[in-house]
Amino acid sequence: MRLLIVGLAPGMHGANRTGRPFTGDHAGILLYETLHRFGFATRPVSVAERDGLRLKDCRITNAVKCLPPANRPLPDEVRRCNAYLAEEISALPEGAAILALGAIAHNAVLMALGTRRASNPFRHGMRHELPRGLTLYDCYHCSRYNTQTRRLTPDMFRSVFAAICRYLTDE
Repeated sequence: MRLLIVGLAPGMHGANRTGRPFTGDHAGILLYETLHRFGFATRPVSVAERDGLRLKDCRITNAVKCLPPANRPLPDEVRRCNAYLAEEISALPEGAAILALGAIAHNAVLMALGTRRASNPFRHGMRHELPRGLTLYDCYHCSRYNTQTRRLTPDMFRSVFAAICRYLTDE
């Protein structure tokens, strides 16, 4: 697996209900369409855990493992779940890419690797070189709020995936 996507937490209408991250919630619409477009998913739509969609060379996880209050993880929840994320990251091969969907996911990845946040600030479209030959890409979260306010457009989202694909192809 060469791409790890890190979201915030399981969504009430997504993974908590369906058993697959970003399945059944608004954020999954753009995510799975984009994963399919760039060859990381076998189908562009995810509706249920057993719908036939398979990820290819990619895994989706979250900074927090359980549904947080008000759908926003608290710093203590991120800290308590960080060992799980660190374990997932440690399984990545050298040269793998990590996509952080939002600043909370970005900071959780840095915490999992013991990397300083001040040296690696979150900024949409930014690329960070990390220990063990890993590369972190920042993207605004593909939430309904971000896409409806156009803080994140489909073109912006796809441009981050295009950069990841160029990086993985050059490796």
